[in-house]
Amino acid sequence: MERISYTPRGVCARHIDIDIEDGVIRAVTFNGGCAGNTQGVARLLVGMTVEEAVSRLDGIRCGMKATSCPDQVAQALRHYLEEQAG
Repeated sequence: MERISYTPRGVCARHIDIDIEDGVIRAVTFNGGCAGNTQGVARLLVGMTVEEAVSRLDGIRCGMKATSCPDQVAQALRHYLEEQAG
């Protein structure tokens, strides 16, 4: 199992940890952010492939912000995929 530790930018959450096994998300933990929303997003992502999560979350905005906690998860996962591709 691999763990991504990501510091998001432009959102309330201060840190995101994502556990991935064989290309599938096994756990997501947010430090900070809107507790109900981040818990909901985290639970929905469990069992989803990394690629599907990026596809679904990329570009989601929070109010007038250019990003959101889900979008920041997509950014972390996109970075992970780029590193895997080498």
